[in-house]
Amino acid sequence: MAVVTHTIQLETRGEADIQDITEAVASAVRKSDLSDGVATIFCPSSTSALTTIEYESGCLSDLRRLFDEVIDPKRHYAHNARWHDGNGHSHVRAALLGASFSVPFVQKRLTLGTWQQIIHVDFDNRPRRRELIVQIIGE
Repeated sequence: MAVVTHTIQLETRGEADIQDITEAVASAVRKSDLSDGVATIFCPSSTSALTTIEYESGCLSDLRRLFDEVIDPKRHYAHNARWHDGNGHSHVRAALLGASFSVPFVQKRLTLGTWQQIIHVDFDNRPRRRELIVQIIGE
């Protein structure tokens, strides 16, 4: 069993900016020289998250609308009262979605469904530079 670690660099716009990182993860797996195993992607951030979705404009719009409805940025957040940075909603949204995602790969290919892409969502209220960690375990 071997472990290989890669990084993915992102420039985001914030405000629920959604980026498809599927090809970057697939590329890391191909470069790993491992045939079968699991790739885990982790975002070391408390205001961004990872998941999968069909990466098309309707689904992306629906996801953004859902977060606006469930975790309204205009609501009062104790975080904002303490830090005055206006991103309390960003922390709550990221915590709800999660900071990591794992996907098996077989013969160097991610086992995602036909309409399933891996996405990074930056919920912060400003543009950010993000570095994601891709740790690949396998043989």
